[in-house]
Amino acid sequence: MPFDAKLLSIPLISGIIGYVTNYVGIKMLFYPVQFVGFTIPGIAPLGRLLPRKLQSIPGVLTGQVGWQGVIPSRAAKMGSIAVDTGVSKLGSPGEFYEKLNPERIAEHILTTSRADIRELVERLIDREYGRLWRDAPSAVREMVHERVQAQLPAIVHRVTEEIGANIDQILDIKLMVIRHIEAHPELANAIFLEVGEKELKFVINAGAYYGFALGIPSIFVFSAVQQWWVLPIAGIIVGYLTNFIAIKQIFLPIVPTKYGPITLHGLFMRRQPEVSRQYAKLIATEVVNLQNIGQEFMTGRRSDRTKAMIASALRPAIDGAVGPLRRAVRLAVGPAQYDAIKESMATEALDYTLVPLSDPEFNASQAKELEDLLTERMKALPPHDFAELLRTAVEEDEWMLMFIGAVLGFAAGVLQTAFTLV
Repeated sequence: MPFDAKLLSIPLISGIIGYVTNYVGIKMLFYPVQFVGFTIPGIAPLGRLLPRKLQSIPGVLTGQVGWQGVIPSRAAKMGSIAVDTGVSKLGSPGEFYEKLNPERIAEHILTTSRADIRELVERLIDREYGRLWRDAPSAVREMVHERVQAQLPAIVHRVTEEIGANIDQILDIKLMVIRHIEAHPELANAIFLEVGEKELKFVINAGAYYGFALGIPSIFVFSAVQQWWVLPIAGIIVGYLTNFIAIKQIFLPIVPTKYGPITLHGLFMRRQPEVSRQYAKLIATEVVNLQNIGQEFMTGRRSDRTKAMIASALRPAIDGAVGPLRRAVRLAVGPAQYDAIKESMATEALDYTLVPLSDPEFNASQAKELEDLLTERMKALPPHDFAELLRTAVEEDEWMLMFIGAVLGFAAGVLQTAFTLV
């Protein structure tokens, strides 16, 4: 059979198939961040009958038809992996807290909360002591405020010191990271898109190179067999293998390995110093920051311990500040009611103690030292631990990227067959 010039288009189209399938596959890993589609009532239980791997496709177990990026759909899992393979190996909660500089935290709380504390004291004492407070001479009321303000530095420093001394009991770093990333799935994307940006571009571009190379043998196979199914099958192979080879090149070999005159080293692995700074900055500014730690203190699983600790630091100060009124109040309401009033005031003052930690500018200034610590520790990670940062998170689901490539490759192969046989 004479040689058909159209056969020369096979490697070119295979290269295009490789590029497009890898590009689409990568995009489907990350986007859309939120599920786009619809739910079919009553079919969710059927998803549990499918093989476990198919159950991991976003929407299958909830009866939804549509798509959500694989990474954001696993936000909680990604948060857990981020701690197990990264954050927990880079330092303890106590080290993170020390790098956030408790002294500066205390000074910031003092600077930003004095006016709020005065308003709080005025409102609480008026509410709890009522007419007794309103009838008190202005000099007495002002003396109470002055006493609170005078004790405020000691109170705040005691609170920050108590937090530091008990950080392991009151802060669950893993749960904090999981909750935060689950609430902000775009952060799961950011970890990959920022840290692995160069590797992801490589996967896409490699699709074109490997697709072209794999298309060359297809010329000879198709010209010999002349069957419509040859190019669709070749498309499956190209779509699958281009992703498979590119992903392996990112992480393997984990350590530099010589093959004769050639030294091979995983693309991600050889960038450890650069990646360390990028990862550390993202974690320090977006995840393990003062705002998230303060939120975990007040609403997390161990928040009752934090509140009890801070309240115990505030009660003596409140008791001492109200000194001029204490005897009259105890006589008027009784010791038990007086203690309940004091407890109520200490509890309501808790939020004012940690609200300043949400200040964005202060968060940014404090993040730098933590970023430096994380960077230093991450650069020193053994190669296998460093590889786990991204590898573990995608390893379970990388079959999906290859499967997407194979499906798209098959569709492209059908179109290529139609073009070649016309």
